[in-house]
Amino acid sequence: MYWNNIDTGAYEGMLAETVTVAGDNGDPIHAYYSRPLHKTGVPGLVLIPHMPGWDEFCREVARRYTQHGYAVICPDIYQRFGTGHPEKVSADMRAAGIVSDASVMGDVKGSLDFLRSQPTSSGKVGVIGMCSGGRHAFLAACTIEGFDACVDCWGGGVVVDDPSQLTPGRPVAPIDLAADLSCPVLGIFGNDDRNPTPAAVDKLDEVLTSLGKEHEFHRYDGAGHAFWSSQTDRYRQAQAVDSWEKTFEFFEKYLS
Repeated sequence: MYWNNIDTGAYEGMLAETVTVAGDNGDPIHAYYSRPLHKTGVPGLVLIPHMPGWDEFCREVARRYTQHGYAVICPDIYQRFGTGHPEKVSADMRAAGIVSDASVMGDVKGSLDFLRSQPTSSGKVGVIGMCSGGRHAFLAACTIEGFDACVDCWGGGVVVDDPSQLTPGRPVAPIDLAADLSCPVLGIFGNDDRNPTPAAVDKLDEVLTSLGKEHEFHRYDGAGHAFWSSQTDRYRQAQAVDSWEKTFEFFEKYLS
Protein backbone atom coordinates (compact mmCIF):
# COMPACT_ATOMS: atom_id res chain seq x y z
CA MET A 1 0.00 0.00 0.00
CA TYR A 2 1.54 3.30 -1.12
CA TRP A 3 -1.28 5.79 -0.71
CA ASN A 4 -0.99 7.59 2.66
CA ASN A 5 1.95 5.38 3.64
CA ILE A 6 3.84 8.21 5.33
CA ASP A 7 5.74 8.73 8.55
CA THR A 8 4.14 11.62 10.39
CA GLY A 9 7.41 12.27 12.23
CA ALA A 10 9.56 12.54 9.11
CA TYR A 11 10.59 15.70 7.29
CA GLU A 12 8.86 16.26 3.99
CA GLY A 13 9.55 19.00 1.50
CA MET A 14 9.40 19.64 -2.22
CA LEU A 15 10.10 22.42 -4.66
CA ALA A 16 7.92 22.86 -7.73
CA GLU A 17 8.51 25.57 -10.30
CA THR A 18 8.60 26.50 -13.96
CA VAL A 19 12.04 26.08 -15.52
CA THR A 20 13.46 26.26 -19.03
CA VAL A 21 14.95 23.23 -20.73
CA ALA A 22 16.43 22.63 -24.17
CA GLY A 23 13.76 20.92 -26.25
CA ASP A 24 13.63 19.77 -29.85
CA ASN A 25 16.37 21.36 -31.96
CA GLY A 26 17.66 23.04 -28.82
CA ASP A 27 14.57 25.26 -28.56
CA PRO A 28 14.14 26.71 -25.06
CA ILE A 29 10.79 25.50 -23.71
CA HIS A 30 9.02 25.78 -20.40
CA ALA A 31 8.76 22.77 -18.14
CA TYR A 32 7.16 22.16 -14.76
CA TYR A 33 9.79 20.68 -12.46
CA SER A 34 9.01 19.22 -9.04
CA ARG A 35 11.50 17.42 -6.84
CA PRO A 36 12.03 16.39 -3.23
CA LEU A 37 14.16 18.63 -1.04
CA HIS A 38 17.21 17.46 0.89
CA LYS A 39 17.49 14.12 -0.91
CA THR A 40 20.09 12.56 -3.17
CA GLY A 41 19.92 9.50 -5.37
CA VAL A 42 16.51 10.63 -6.62
CA PRO A 43 14.94 8.74 -9.56
CA GLY A 44 13.32 10.85 -12.27
CA LEU A 45 10.17 10.84 -14.36
CA VAL A 46 9.40 12.62 -17.61
CA LEU A 47 5.66 13.33 -17.56
CA ILE A 48 4.29 14.04 -21.05
CA PRO A 49 1.21 16.31 -21.16
CA HIS A 50 -2.12 15.01 -22.39
CA MET A 51 -4.33 16.45 -25.14
CA PRO A 52 -6.07 18.98 -22.83
CA GLY A 53 -2.70 20.68 -22.58
CA TRP A 54 0.08 21.60 -20.16
CA ASP A 55 -2.46 22.14 -17.44
CA GLU A 56 -3.17 22.06 -13.73
CA PHE A 57 -3.85 18.33 -13.82
CA CYS A 58 -0.33 17.68 -15.15
CA ARG A 59 1.13 19.72 -12.30
CA GLU A 60 -0.97 17.83 -9.77
CA VAL A 61 0.26 14.48 -11.13
CA ALA A 62 3.88 15.71 -11.02
CA ARG A 63 3.60 16.74 -7.37
CA ARG A 64 2.00 13.46 -6.37
CA TYR A 65 4.92 11.51 -7.77
CA THR A 66 7.35 13.92 -6.10
CA GLN A 67 5.65 13.30 -2.78
CA HIS A 68 6.52 9.65 -3.35
CA GLY A 69 10.18 10.43 -3.98
CA TYR A 70 10.55 11.29 -7.68
CA ALA A 71 11.95 14.29 -9.48
CA VAL A 72 9.40 14.99 -12.23
CA ILE A 73 9.70 17.19 -15.27
CA CYS A 74 6.71 17.95 -17.47
CA PRO A 75 7.69 19.82 -20.66
CA ASP A 76 5.30 22.19 -22.41
CA ILE A 77 5.21 20.29 -25.70
CA TYR A 78 2.61 22.77 -27.03
CA GLN A 79 4.58 25.97 -26.35
CA ARG A 80 5.36 26.49 -30.02
CA PHE A 81 1.63 27.06 -30.58
CA GLY A 82 1.50 29.88 -28.04
CA THR A 83 1.02 30.46 -24.34
CA GLY A 84 -2.02 31.24 -22.26
CA HIS A 85 -4.98 29.21 -21.07
CA PRO A 86 -4.16 25.50 -21.55
CA GLU A 87 -7.43 24.69 -23.33
CA LYS A 88 -6.93 27.51 -25.84
CA VAL A 89 -3.31 26.58 -26.54
CA SER A 90 -4.33 22.95 -27.02
CA ALA A 91 -7.14 24.02 -29.37
CA ASP A 92 -4.71 26.16 -31.36
CA MET A 93 -2.38 23.16 -31.58
CA ARG A 94 -5.15 20.92 -32.93
CA ALA A 95 -6.22 23.59 -35.41
CA ALA A 96 -2.65 23.69 -36.72
CA GLY A 97 -2.71 19.95 -37.35
CA ILE A 98 -1.45 18.33 -34.10
CA VAL A 99 2.04 18.58 -32.62
CA SER A 100 4.46 16.36 -34.52
CA ASP A 101 5.97 13.23 -33.04
CA ALA A 102 9.44 14.48 -33.92
CA SER A 103 8.92 17.68 -31.94
CA VAL A 104 7.56 15.84 -28.90
CA MET A 105 10.38 13.29 -28.92
CA GLY A 106 12.92 16.10 -29.10
CA ASP A 107 11.32 17.78 -26.08
CA VAL A 108 11.19 14.47 -24.20
CA LYS A 109 14.85 13.78 -24.94
CA GLY A 110 15.77 17.23 -23.66
CA SER A 111 13.75 16.58 -20.50
CA LEU A 112 15.48 13.23 -19.97
CA ASP A 113 18.88 14.88 -20.35
CA PHE A 114 17.86 17.62 -17.90
CA LEU A 115 16.89 15.09 -15.22
CA ARG A 116 20.05 13.06 -15.68
CA SER A 117 22.21 16.18 -15.37
CA GLN A 118 20.93 17.08 -11.90
CA PRO A 119 23.41 16.44 -9.08
CA THR A 120 20.74 14.71 -6.99
CA SER A 121 19.78 12.26 -9.76
CA SER A 122 20.11 8.52 -9.23
CA GLY A 123 20.54 8.08 -12.98
CA LYS A 124 17.28 6.13 -13.28
CA VAL A 125 14.50 7.79 -15.32
CA GLY A 126 11.04 6.65 -16.34
CA VAL A 127 8.51 8.12 -18.75
CA ILE A 128 4.76 8.39 -18.26
CA GLY A 129 1.84 9.98 -20.04
CA MET A 130 -1.94 9.93 -20.17
CA CYS A 131 -4.15 10.03 -23.29
CA SER A 132 -2.01 11.31 -26.18
CA GLY A 133 0.80 11.52 -23.65
CA GLY A 134 0.46 7.77 -23.13
CA ARG A 135 1.00 7.25 -26.84
CA HIS A 136 3.99 9.58 -26.72
CA ALA A 137 5.39 7.73 -23.69
CA PHE A 138 5.27 4.41 -25.55
CA LEU A 139 6.82 6.03 -28.61
CA ALA A 140 9.60 7.51 -26.48
CA ALA A 141 10.37 4.12 -24.96
CA CYS A 142 10.78 2.77 -28.50
CA THR A 143 12.82 5.62 -29.99
CA ILE A 144 14.83 7.30 -27.21
CA GLU A 145 17.68 5.54 -25.44
CA GLY A 146 17.95 5.88 -21.70
CA PHE A 147 14.53 5.21 -20.19
CA ASP A 148 14.34 2.52 -17.53
CA ALA A 149 10.54 2.18 -17.34
CA CYS A 150 7.46 3.38 -19.23
CA VAL A 151 3.84 3.85 -18.12
CA ASP A 152 1.17 4.24 -20.80
CA CYS A 153 -2.12 5.42 -19.32
CA TRP A 154 -4.93 4.90 -21.88
CA GLY A 155 -2.77 6.04 -24.77
CA GLY A 156 -4.89 6.09 -27.90
CA GLY A 157 -3.31 5.73 -31.32
CA VAL A 158 -0.53 3.31 -30.36
CA VAL A 159 -2.32 0.78 -32.54
CA VAL A 160 -3.37 2.07 -35.99
CA ASP A 161 -5.48 -0.25 -38.13
CA ASP A 162 -6.18 2.25 -40.92
CA PRO A 163 -3.01 3.58 -42.64
CA SER A 164 -4.96 6.65 -43.79
CA GLN A 165 -4.82 7.82 -40.16
CA LEU A 166 -1.06 8.31 -40.45
CA THR A 167 0.07 11.85 -41.22
CA PRO A 168 3.34 13.70 -41.87
CA GLY A 169 3.36 14.66 -38.20
CA ARG A 170 2.52 11.14 -37.07
CA PRO A 171 4.07 9.02 -39.81
CA VAL A 172 4.38 5.72 -37.93
CA ALA A 173 2.10 3.72 -35.66
CA PRO A 174 4.03 3.25 -32.39
CA ILE A 175 3.11 -0.43 -32.31
CA ASP A 176 5.17 -0.88 -35.47
CA LEU A 177 8.25 0.18 -33.48
CA ALA A 178 7.63 -2.24 -30.63
CA ALA A 179 10.63 -4.38 -31.56
CA ASP A 180 12.78 -1.42 -30.46
CA LEU A 181 11.07 -1.06 -27.07
CA SER A 182 13.96 -0.59 -24.65
CA CYS A 183 12.36 -0.87 -21.21
CA PRO A 184 9.49 -2.53 -19.32
CA VAL A 185 6.01 -1.10 -19.92
CA LEU A 186 3.03 -0.78 -17.61
CA GLY A 187 -0.33 -0.20 -19.31
CA ILE A 188 -3.37 1.26 -17.54
CA PHE A 189 -6.64 0.99 -19.49
CA GLY A 190 -10.39 1.32 -19.03
CA ASN A 191 -12.51 -1.36 -20.64
CA ASP A 192 -15.15 1.24 -21.59
CA ASP A 193 -12.62 3.36 -23.49
CA ARG A 194 -13.15 4.03 -27.19
CA ASN A 195 -9.56 5.09 -27.88
CA PRO A 196 -7.83 2.78 -27.20
CA THR A 197 -10.54 0.18 -27.55
CA PRO A 198 -10.23 -3.15 -25.70
CA ALA A 199 -9.43 -4.73 -29.07
CA ALA A 200 -6.52 -2.33 -29.59
CA VAL A 201 -5.20 -3.14 -26.11
CA ASP A 202 -5.50 -6.86 -26.94
CA LYS A 203 -3.45 -6.34 -30.09
CA LEU A 204 -0.75 -4.38 -28.30
CA ASP A 205 -0.55 -7.07 -25.62
CA GLU A 206 -0.25 -9.78 -28.26
CA VAL A 207 2.51 -7.97 -30.15
CA LEU A 208 4.57 -7.26 -27.03
CA THR A 209 4.16 -10.85 -25.89
CA SER A 210 5.24 -12.20 -29.29
CA LEU A 211 8.34 -10.00 -29.16
CA GLY A 212 9.20 -11.10 -25.64
CA LYS A 213 8.91 -7.53 -24.32
CA GLU A 214 8.45 -7.16 -20.57
CA HIS A 215 5.06 -5.61 -19.89
CA GLU A 216 2.03 -5.74 -17.64
CA PHE A 217 -1.41 -4.40 -18.44
CA HIS A 218 -4.15 -3.58 -15.95
CA ARG A 219 -7.64 -3.19 -17.39
CA TYR A 220 -10.59 -1.82 -15.45
CA ASP A 221 -14.27 -2.54 -15.87
CA GLY A 222 -16.56 0.43 -15.34
CA ALA A 223 -13.88 2.91 -16.44
CA GLY A 224 -13.38 4.70 -19.73
CA HIS A 225 -10.89 7.30 -20.86
CA ALA A 226 -9.12 9.63 -18.41
CA PHE A 227 -10.49 7.98 -15.29
CA TRP A 228 -7.82 9.63 -13.11
CA SER A 229 -9.28 13.06 -13.88
CA SER A 230 -11.04 13.91 -10.62
CA GLN A 231 -12.04 17.31 -12.03
CA THR A 232 -14.32 15.62 -14.59
CA ASP A 233 -17.21 13.17 -14.59
CA ARG A 234 -14.88 10.56 -16.10
CA TYR A 235 -13.27 10.00 -12.70
CA ARG A 236 -13.66 6.53 -11.22
CA GLN A 237 -12.42 6.55 -7.64
CA ALA A 238 -11.83 2.84 -6.99
CA GLN A 239 -10.20 2.19 -10.36
CA ALA A 240 -8.08 5.35 -10.10
CA VAL A 241 -6.75 4.53 -6.64
CA ASP A 242 -5.90 0.95 -7.59
CA SER A 243 -4.12 1.97 -10.78
CA TRP A 244 -2.16 4.73 -9.01
CA GLU A 245 -0.94 2.00 -6.65
CA LYS A 246 0.08 -0.10 -9.64
CA THR A 247 2.20 2.75 -11.06
CA PHE A 248 3.94 3.34 -7.71
CA GLU A 249 4.77 -0.37 -7.46
CA PHE A 250 6.02 -0.47 -11.06
CA PHE A 251 8.26 2.57 -10.77
CA GLU A 252 9.67 1.41 -7.44
CA LYS A 253 10.51 -1.95 -8.99
CA TYR A 254 12.39 -0.51 -11.97
CA LEU A 255 13.66 2.87 -10.76
CA SER A 256 14.59 2.35 -7.11
